Amino acid sequence: MTTLVFGHKSPDTDSTGSPIIWAWYLNEIKGSNAEAVLLGEPNTEAAWLLHRWDLPKPRIIADVEDDQPCVIVDTNNPAELPANINGADVQAIIDHHKLVGGLETKGPIDITIRPLACTATIMYDLMGDDVAKMPDWVKGAALTCILSDTLEFRSPTTTDRDREVVKVLADDLGINITDYAAEMFAAKSDVSEFSDAELIRMDSKEYEVAGTKFRVSVLETTAPEIPLGRKASLMETFKTVAAEDGVDQVLLFVVDILKEEATLLVPNDVVKTVAEKSFGAKVEGDVVVLPGIMSRKKQIIPNLAV
Repeated sequence: MTTLVFGHKSPDTDSTGSPIIWAWYLNEIKGSNAEAVLLGEPNTEAAWLLHRWDLPKPRIIADVEDDQPCVIVDTNNPAELPANINGADVQAIIDHHKLVGGLETKGPIDITIRPLACTATIMYDLMGDDVAKMPDWVKGAALTCILSDTLEFRSPTTTDRDREVVKVLADDLGINITDYAAEMFAAKSDVSEFSDAELIRMDSKEYEVAGTKFRVSVLETTAPEIPLGRKASLMETFKTVAAEDGVDQVLLFVVDILKEEATLLVPNDVVKTVAEKSFGAKVEGDVVVLPGIMSRKKQIIPNLAV
């Protein structure tokens, strides 16, 4: 049976590119039968990645069947995975997030969780000498994933190893890192065709703090004025998204990649309290700017308080 390789729901660049990278490795190096799939539509930057390297969009699945062999990448959180994930045959996990718990497997599996900025960096290291066999499109996918997750090394999650791998890949491909990242971020920032609900869910994770369930959404952009120009309708849509998704509050952070700051939309007193307790901010209106806040994983989620 074909092994499915997938990342989390609301796939970003890493959760789109890393399944493609690992499926190539399993098929071409390990001689397995693997297929990269997605758990939703890729975001604009991930779609750009597919177009830039002339890659077909992976098949989108809604769930997995009992005993379906699979490899999970870029998450280990059951809330971000198919509903029947514990009924599937999970064979491996490759991730760079904290261990959440809740996954049940059919037997012992390979688990690699490392404190690096990107799953693709971990995969590069796991491949060892076989990285020399990577075709350009696999190198391109890995390069894009790492530059995305590090925000071209601006994110505090960036490690020396992420930088080293990017340099090797860029040199091999003859790519100027700064110019390439600028193209990526321009694609990421083009959100004009998305509805408010789609924007809120585009790069989003569920997280609970002291009994309060949050949908924590991040929009990374070089043009923050575009989503912030829609703040009134976005905040009104928070209510609909919260009701549909079964959460209490939506937190939307618009991350300005170039200024290295985040703007949090503040629709009510609950979110105001979260902003003040979590980030020491003084909130006087319906938005608050948080200097230096770039990473949901390292700076937002760990600090959330209600």
